[in-house]
Amino acid sequence: MTDIVILGAGNVGYHLAKVFSKTPDINLVQLYNRTLQTIRCFEKDTVITNQLHTLKKADIYIICVSDEAIESVSKAIPSTNALVVHTSGSTPLEVLNHHKHYGVFYPLQSFSKHRSIDFSSIPICIEAKHVNDLKVLENLALRISDTITYMDTVQRGEIHKAAVFVNNFVNHLYYIGETICEENNISNTILHPLIKETSNKVMNLSPFNAQTGPAKRGDKKTIENHLKKLSGINKEIYKLLSHSIANLYGKKL
Repeated sequence: MTDIVILGAGNVGYHLAKVFSKTPDINLVQLYNRTLQTIRCFEKDTVITNQLHTLKKADIYIICVSDEAIESVSKAIPSTNALVVHTSGSTPLEVLNHHKHYGVFYPLQSFSKHRSIDFSSIPICIEAKHVNDLKVLENLALRISDTITYMDTVQRGEIHKAAVFVNNFVNHLYYIGETICEENNISNTILHPLIKETSNKVMNLSPFNAQTGPAKRGDKKTIENHLKKLSGINKEIYKLLSHSIANLYGKKL
């Protein structure tokens, strides 16, 4: 049985608490969060607290707070032989080096608190200074996921950057598309089959081969027509992306 304490109940901490509380051979002994009301829903699963000085003993402490708070929260963990890890994609491993055993346990996925998710399909990126600690993280990850990836700090930073492009930026473009629909009294659900096909297509084709649209074709007339109907930052985003696509495929706009 592995005893775990989770510190932080944002999107990542919330979902880790959910999956660990239901996983055999894992004992979620405590969940910490600055705001106690946020974690009341876990009272039946574990001990909850909003006081760092009341942290219980555990085999692994998993820090799930903002990148800026990782170091300060980790320093509040009592001196221990336990393994202390963070879950950040962009924070170096060495931020935890004041602990004897430390590492990274980074689930590569977009988490929204009230949307259920299948952890078995989520890649878990792990890193540790010592081989034995890496083995501990590997065993933990394998209890909830089918995909474990060994990734150092540099690689993790790069994959986090890539994830911002394919997830955060793409989601923002979904929002812009939704807004355009709403402004013209069109239900944005009409875009759902297109969104689904676009995401499904890159599972089998490279994004380079899957690209379509006026910028790839060098269709200046259509692009100019769209730009006339756009303004502000959305117009600049359209221009920037169109030029990026056109340049990639050797077209001039």
